[in-house]
Amino acid sequence: MADAIDPKDIGLHNLKPAPGSRHRRKRIGRGEGSGTGKTSGRGQKGAGARSGSKRNAAFEGGQTPIHMRMRKLRGPTMKQSMPFEPFRTRTQPVNLADLEARFDADAEVTPEALTARGLATRKGVAVKILGNGDLTKKLSVSAHGFSATAREKIEAAGGSCTIIEG
Repeated sequence: MADAIDPKDIGLHNLKPAPGSRHRRKRIGRGEGSGTGKTSGRGQKGAGARSGSKRNAAFEGGQTPIHMRMRKLRGPTMKQSMPFEPFRTRTQPVNLADLEARFDADAEVTPEALTARGLATRKGVAVKILGNGDLTKKLSVSAHGFSATAREKIEAAGGSCTIIEG
């Protein structure tokens, strides 16, 4: 058996790569005898031989690149469309007709109360009150957003609108 290495002798101070695992960098353009002189490994003529030439990361040797073979997602309404997706606001709508049907007069309407009554069931998504339907009851409504018509109808019925931040 070969000389066993004592574990105490191994440490960051004496680590080195395995023999033959590291290569010297290729020194190009250093004369014909070096093997990479004259054209410096670029070949004769052509776009790749010119100064300033760079290989495009998407270049596939003349074959249609993968980013051109993939399907296109266009338009602002598709879920994966760009650049609209990062700027899309995510809210869950609740109409005044639903508040009229599920809450009594002088009730306090909060996102928690809406969830308890089967409205606004998506966790962590802001609630926006929309003006579809009529409201005859006085309600104290707290939500993340209100449409202009919803605010008018709630205040006309004697209720109040409170915007929740965050």
